[in-house]
Amino acid sequence: MLFMGRQRIRDIRHDELITATITAVHKRGYAAVTMTEIAQEVGTTAASINYYFGTKENLMEATMLRLLNLLKTAMLERYATAQTPRDRLIAVLDANFDDRFYTVAHCNFWMQFWASAPYTDSLARLHRINRARVTSHFRAELRSLVPHERREALREALQCYMDGVWLEAAQSTAPLNAAHAREEARYVAGLLLKNSD
Repeated sequence: MLFMGRQRIRDIRHDELITATITAVHKRGYAAVTMTEIAQEVGTTAASINYYFGTKENLMEATMLRLLNLLKTAMLERYATAQTPRDRLIAVLDANFDDRFYTVAHCNFWMQFWASAPYTDSLARLHRINRARVTSHFRAELRSLVPHERREALREALQCYMDGVWLEAAQSTAPLNAAHAREEARYVAGLLLKNSD
């Protein structure tokens, strides 16, 4: 039986590398973490990860794409049972606080990645696409829920609320409660919708 440290990169599941990246960034910081430190999380070598991904930037991008895919999956699952525009708005909020990735380490990686992304061309493109996607989802659902003149203010308030919660979560020293976060987000959305009539 081979020890994990002697396995070739193709024998290590991609999910393990993504998890290792998230963990290492949480421990060391996005800018400071090295391929060696990421490799140590899964018992392989930096050369192996570098060979597989090419660059640290590519590894970070692959990690963010995995998180974005988790978010997309969570959203589609909730959309499948949503019956009304309000249900779909709640689905967007709930998906952003899904148990599968609303953790301290995931939030920490998410916030650090987006803070650094605008300064790298390929990552800046991903950043723009993500912001446009989030904005589009909120606009689509709010179109049927609030008057035109209040729509953008409410959208911005909801997006800022989510970003603020994630930023606070990224700095938490205790495990997160995703169910409670969803409950709070629904409460905030309810207040905003009520006051927009």
